Amino acid sequence: MKLGKIIGSVMCTAKDPALEGIKLLLLQPVDEKGKAYGEAVIACDTVQAGPGDLVLWEGGREAALALSDWFNTSDATVMAIVDRVSV
Repeated sequence: MKLGKIIGSVMCTAKDPALEGIKLLLLQPVDEKGKAYGEAVIACDTVQAGPGDLVLWEGGREAALALSDWFNTSDATVMAIVDRVSV
């Protein structure tokens, strides 16, 4: 899993049927010190995260498996809200 910070939400007028009812968030990958790297990604939300939250997320096939319908188009999914990071 990777760390990320929620920087916004994404609104869609039409979604793949497997993603109906799933909230989409704009997620910025960060390192263990909270420094942003790479490009922001759109992620499915399974934990009711919101802007400013530090989260754990996964990409690829593992992201799709976190949703109730395993046959979906998700390439990134938020799986946990992080309370604290100790390095």
